[in-house]
Amino acid sequence: MSERDDIEFDFFEESDTRETQEERPRRGPRPPVRPPTGLTPLLRLIGLISFAILIILLLVLWVNGCRENKRKDAYRHYVEKVQNYGQQSQRLGRSFNALLTQRGTKEADVESELSGLARQQEQIASAARGLNPPGRLRAEDAHMLDSLDLRTNGLRGMTDAFQSTASSKNAGTAGAELAVQMQRLIASDVIWADLFKEPTKSELQRLGVTGVNVPDSIFLANPDIATTASMKSLWQRIHGTAAGGGTNCSPRGTGLVSTKALPSGKELSTSGLNTIPLSTDLVFTVTVQNSGCAQEVGLRVTLTIQQSPKPIKSRKTIPLIDSGNEETRRERTTTQPNTRSSSAFPSRPWLFQPLPAPPVRGRRSAGRARAL
Repeated sequence: MSERDDIEFDFFEESDTRETQEERPRRGPRPPVRPPTGLTPLLRLIGLISFAILIILLLVLWVNGCRENKRKDAYRHYVEKVQNYGQQSQRLGRSFNALLTQRGTKEADVESELSGLARQQEQIASAARGLNPPGRLRAEDAHMLDSLDLRTNGLRGMTDAFQSTASSKNAGTAGAELAVQMQRLIASDVIWADLFKEPTKSELQRLGVTGVNVPDSIFLANPDIATTASMKSLWQRIHGTAAGGGTNCSPRGTGLVSTKALPSGKELSTSGLNTIPLSTDLVFTVTVQNSGCAQEVGLRVTLTIQQSPKPIKSRKTIPLIDSGNEETRRERTTTQPNTRSSSAFPSRPWLFQPLPAPPVRGRRSAGRARAL
């Protein structure tokens, strides 16, 4: 081997991978990602936001609607409960009026009945206090309770007045004491009507609460009997019954004063024919006078129109009438009277002649008429 010969040795052989990497071109840094441009993506975003806002508004309206319905239901429920208590109290009032106008009742029975009515009225007032009035009706609720309490106090006061005057000889003083208690009952009706019913109706209308009627509650149907003179006569009648002899005075009785036809206002005569235009609003008014010396109760007023084949009758009752006073009752006939004209001439007047009515004694009073 010649010394000139150059021998090369390569102990470290490079792999193919390295060669490949060296041959691969180098890449620069990646550019930042940019959002897509143009009008369509913007409209899409606006639509999504609008839809989300609509969903939120609908949820808010739904929640508010549920709250509003719940609030209106609370008002309706309250008024319905009050209506129940008001009707119970009004029924007690009818029992009270019937007690005062019942003939032949003894004083001990009156006191016992009044005491029982007072306890029942107190229970009604106590139950009404358990109501939870809506916020805007709290003042009206307080007035409603005042009305019920006045009825309780009036009934208790009537009981006490009868008991305290049981042995009294002064009918005027007894009547004055009873009249004071009766004024409480009148006041209870006024408070219910003016301070509960009407303000409650106005508030419900303002709030848009429908489907419920604010109730009446009338305890004393005839406030005219609450006067001192009327209570004096009532005390004399009841106190006299307890003594066993009644009110000893003479004469006693009632008489028919007049009979009128409405709406014409014509007073019917017993001495000749009466011409009355036929109308669906035809009403008769009968006026009765207590011509005796004592208070009369339970007077029955009967209007009879004699005609063929069947008379027309209408009946009313005057609960109480004091000596010398007059009471008028309206009598509407449920059947149209017969006329001389045929059905082709319905506008022809009705001709009839009332028959004289004798004075009425005791419980009855009658008006009679004869159709021609």
